[in-house]
Formats: sequence, C-alpha cells, structure tokens
Amino acid sequence: MVPLLLVLLLALILFGAGFALKALWWIAVIVLVVWLLGFLLRSTPAGGKRSRWYRW
Repeated sequence: MVPLLLVLLLALILFGAGFALKALWWIAVIVLVVWLLGFLLRSTPAGGKRSRWYRW
C-alpha cells in the first residue's frame, strides 16, 4: 500500500511541476513579445535620435 501511495504522490508532483513549467514558458513568451513590441515601436524624439523605450 505504501509503495502505491508513493508512486501516486510522485506522479502528482511531476504533473504539478510539468504544469508549472509550461505556465512559466508561456509567461516568458508573453514577456518576450511585449519587449520586442516595445523595442520596435519606440517613438523618436524631436532631435531624430532614437531613445531607449524603457526608463531604467
């Protein structure tokens, strides 16, 4: 009975980790797309020189 519970617990942990990793990949892709859009669509100031689109 104990080995069966351990196998089920391991399967549950691996399923949870797989779901979390897949969600993290989707978040990373969304952040990359937002960053690329901000990089490509940045505005040009009056001087004509392109500035950074972020304020760090």
